[in-house]
Amino acid sequence: MKPAIFALALALAAWSSPATSDQHLAPSPSSVLKTLHAGNQRYVHHKIVHPHQSRLLRQRLVAGQHPVAAILSCADSRVPPELVFDQGLGDLFTVRVAGNVVDDAILGSLEYAVEHLHVPVILVLGHIGCGAVQATIAGGEPNTHIDSLVKAIRPAVEQASHEAGVLMDNAVRDNVQLAVKQLQDANPILAMMSAQGKIQIKGAVYHMDTGVVEFLK
Repeated sequence: MKPAIFALALALAAWSSPATSDQHLAPSPSSVLKTLHAGNQRYVHHKIVHPHQSRLLRQRLVAGQHPVAAILSCADSRVPPELVFDQGLGDLFTVRVAGNVVDDAILGSLEYAVEHLHVPVILVLGHIGCGAVQATIAGGEPNTHIDSLVKAIRPAVEQASHEAGVLMDNAVRDNVQLAVKQLQDANPILAMMSAQGKIQIKGAVYHMDTGVVEFLK
């Protein structure tokens, strides 16, 4: 094969990679969680590689996306999922809202991720020191839209108030687990796909001081 033809063949092969292929096969949930854990370890140990950020990939992604995970995380500026997990363009379908709470808009976004983008994992990512959780513990802010977040988080704070340990940290974890349960029970799509084992919905907590993501059982 002539060099020019060979180069063209390589270019065409690269263009038909999983990022644009209609026959894209989603990775297994366990492999996705391993990928996220490995990326977080790189981040923690300052060995980040900044994958999937080239100009060529950006152009290829115009044709479509195949993220490996959907992340429901707090909107806190100190907790950016792509950095925390050392991921790049097209890797994560990220939905962010203060307190990582669940509402209809969040559910619709995540339903789209699993049904149309075939994402095998939804990870709810809370973080130690969450301001929305702290506001809930403090009693909320009546007559503001912030109070809608407080109402969503309050059951987790009430549960944490009966647990041994630091109320704030326990409430953060309980709030993550509350969101996980709400997603697992969300009909018609997430509940069905979770029960069938087609997706895994997990929880995690980010520690801002160390950078470590603690995956919850």
